[in-house]
Amino acid sequence: MKSFNISLKSITDVKDFVNIVNKYDFDIDLTSGRYVVDAKSIMGIFSLDLSKPIRVDVHADECGGFCEEIKNFIV
Repeated sequence: MKSFNISLKSITDVKDFVNIVNKYDFDIDLTSGRYVVDAKSIMGIFSLDLSKPIRVDVHADECGGFCEEIKNFIV
């Protein structure tokens, strides 16, 4: 598992992030405070506090391609 923080500042950022995440078969969770949601759920992401950094937990051994695609969101 790999973890890092991202920032989603706009509705467009959220849509772009979800489109990238949905290309991959492995599970990806987003954590904000005590809430954990599936990163493939756009409604779940909008339930989080987007004003703060969000922790991403990637449940895969090899996620280099995914990390490269979302590098613009990583803080």
